[in-house]
Parts: sequence; C-alpha cells; structure tokens
Amino acid sequence: MKLKEAFFHTPGPTNLKEAGILYFKGMLMGAADIVPGVSGGTVALIVGIYTSLLEAIQSVDFATIKRLARFDLAGALAGVHLRFLLILLSGIATSLITLAHLMNWLLGHHAIFTWSAFFGLIAASTVILGRKIPHWLGGNGIAFAVGFVAAWVIVGLIPVQTPETWWFIILSGAIGICAMILPGISGAFLLLILGKYVYVTGALRDPLAPGSLAVILLFTLGMVLGITGFSRVLTWLLHRWHLLTLAFLTGLMTGSMRKIWPWKEALETVEIRGKVHVLTEANILPQVDSQFYVALGIMLVSLFATLYLEGLVKDEN
Repeated sequence: MKLKEAFFHTPGPTNLKEAGILYFKGMLMGAADIVPGVSGGTVALIVGIYTSLLEAIQSVDFATIKRLARFDLAGALAGVHLRFLLILLSGIATSLITLAHLMNWLLGHHAIFTWSAFFGLIAASTVILGRKIPHWLGGNGIAFAVGFVAAWVIVGLIPVQTPETWWFIILSGAIGICAMILPGISGAFLLLILGKYVYVTGALRDPLAPGSLAVILLFTLGMVLGITGFSRVLTWLLHRWHLLTLAFLTGLMTGSMRKIWPWKEALETVEIRGKVHVLTEANILPQVDSQFYVALGIMLVSLFATLYLEGLVKDEN
C-alpha cells in the first residue's frame, strides 16, 4: 500500500470543506479547555465528534508502534486516523495559542458575563445529552445521580499537598488528560486539586531548568498511558452500557455546573507568580440589577445558540 493510499484509508475529512468544519470544531474544543471547569469533551459531544474522537485516539495502539519500529510507515498510516487527529489537534492548538490571553482577560475583567456564557453552554449540553436517554427510571436515574454527586464533590474539593515523586507525576498526567475527554470535568482543575497544576506549568514555562525536562517527560508519559487506556474503557462502556454511560455523563455535566455558577464569593486565595488563584469559593445569589439582566441574557443566548448548533450538526448527520 502506498503512503497516499494509506493516509486516506482511515476515517477523516476528504475535502477542504470537511477539513474546515473539523478544524473549527477543534477550535471550539480548545477554547473550552482554556477555561478552568469546562471540558473540551463537552464540546466534542455537542458538535457530534465524541465517538469519532475516542475511535481516533484508540487507533494509536501498540500495533502502530510495532509497525513504526519495523519502518512500515504505510502500515502505520493505514491504521491511525491521522487526518482526523491532525486537523482536530490543529484547531485545538490554534485556540490554545490565540485565545488563551483573551479568555484570561475576560475572566479577569468580565468574569460574571464569561461564566454566564459557559453556564448556558453546559446547561444546553445537559439537555442535548439528556434527550438521548428515553427513560430516567431505574438504572439510568441511579447512574445520573452517581455522576452528579461525583462531579459536585470533585469541583468542591480543596487543592491538597501531594508528593513530587515520579509515579505521582505520571498518575497526574493520566488523570489530567482523561478529564479533558470526559464531559463536565476539567483536566486543569483536577491538576489543581492534585496539587500539581503549578508544579507542571512551572516546568513547562522553564523547560531548560534543572529537573524540568524529567517532569515534562514523566507527565507526557502519563498523558499517553491515560488517554490510550481510558478512551478504550469509555468506548467499551458506551457500547456495553450505552444508556447508563450517557446518563452518568449527563450527571457529570450537571454536577459540574456548581463550578461555573457565575456569582461567587472567594473564601481563600493564594498568590502564585504574582497572580491570585482562588483556592475555595462559595456560590452566592446574584443581586437583581442591570448586570444581572445582562448576564441572564448572555446565558440564554449561549444556551439557545448551543441548542441551535446541535440541531445543525444533527441535520448534517
């Protein structure tokens, strides 16, 4: 099999229009991943590429590594969903690079309005996913409740002190990347809870510092092990217990809304590298004023725009 034939053998865009659409979906995922408490996996569900994403991740397996070790490039290309992954990751990277400063500015200067937009997005996501479940009695209701409680508790945890040993860095990488493809839970937020957000980002900021490269390599190893293993588990659950898994994911997203409630009061903060980070906070009721009505309007626009976008994706499929 020739390289070009192998490259187009696996699922992925076949023309510029399809590539552009997938690239834009990647940008939406990247924009969501920038915000603490929002998962790119949620966006993947909304835009209809969640199953394709899991399958693409699984296509990179041990057999691929063996083919590359034998210099069988065509064989490796024929098994990996490379077109899908390259275009999607390019879109994600574009958002991470270009929108990071904008999102930080919005959260710093217009936090209530920004959180309102994401609250509407997650609310619409729970509606979209919940509509796929025909009945909520019995096991589906229990799965939803378990997911809801798990997310509610996780997003309310206080960051803890954890070891800086090699095995815990690998574990942190695995947990962080798994959360990024799990709807409702933010990988960055879990790293903060695990006490490794500052540690890992510090290594990334100064990769040439003593010990930084080892941290980056160990964390990357954890990411690879985590995403390749967890994507298989999640796909198996979706095939074996489809409705129960969807109900659990719906509960996760609903419970995570505790984190993105727009109106908050900081209870405990810490300054890291000149920037104040909130350790604990409490959700409060808003004052009914002009700011409240603007935030409510943004929330509703975000909600209905997300539902409209999901409708367009459904029509395309």
